[in-house]
Amino acid sequence: MAFVEAAGARLHYEERGDGEPLVLLHGNGEDLGYFAAQTADFAARYRVIALDTRAHGRSTRGDGPLDFARLADDVCAVLDAVGAPSAHVLGYSDGGNTALTLALRRPERVRSLIVNGANLDPRGLGRRFRVPVTAAWLLAAPAARLSQRLARRRELLELMVRHPHIPAADLSAIAVPTLVIVGERDPIPRRHTELIARSIPGAELVIVPDAGHPCAAERPDVFDAVVLDFLARAEARS
Repeated sequence: MAFVEAAGARLHYEERGDGEPLVLLHGNGEDLGYFAAQTADFAARYRVIALDTRAHGRSTRGDGPLDFARLADDVCAVLDAVGAPSAHVLGYSDGGNTALTLALRRPERVRSLIVNGANLDPRGLGRRFRVPVTAAWLLAAPAARLSQRLARRRELLELMVRHPHIPAADLSAIAVPTLVIVGERDPIPRRHTELIARSIPGAELVIVPDAGHPCAAERPDVFDAVVLDFLARAEARS
């Protein structure tokens, strides 16, 4: 367990294994424990760096806006803390949005990119996902005035309701090997995931059968095998 200070926040991260750095970014409302089923497999070949996103897990919220640009900068702060100029970056859900933002803002920090269940804008969540999230965000407004914990929860929901805003055309600037991986039953519309993959030059798209949004948790055998195969090929190309 380790911490680094970044823009007023105390960011928690954990390291395991040796080899090329591999950053793991969890989704909204979760913590680094989301990748519990992946850590051992990945750490056998890579230096796994898993972090609690700002305002999640053991990481504090800090100052200023809570948006994907700030979260991408936080990844750079953790990489600086562990002495890693760059890393393979795997992001799930909002972590995938952070990974895309990082690849666009700081391409020199990303060796390869693995994006699972990401979206380019709030509409990309799809109606099945967006409607209940928006309803929860609206309903949380009165209680958020009375409780800091509920105010924090509403702020995290707002991250999904109002963000991100990544133009698909911007993804053409991503020049590193990229894997877009998604569960067969992910509520994010398939056409939106296909748009992400199609917009990144040379990106691979893999559909995990019999899995929903958290396909790494639901089908760790398939997910881990696909990711490790991709990383091995990405390393061979570098």
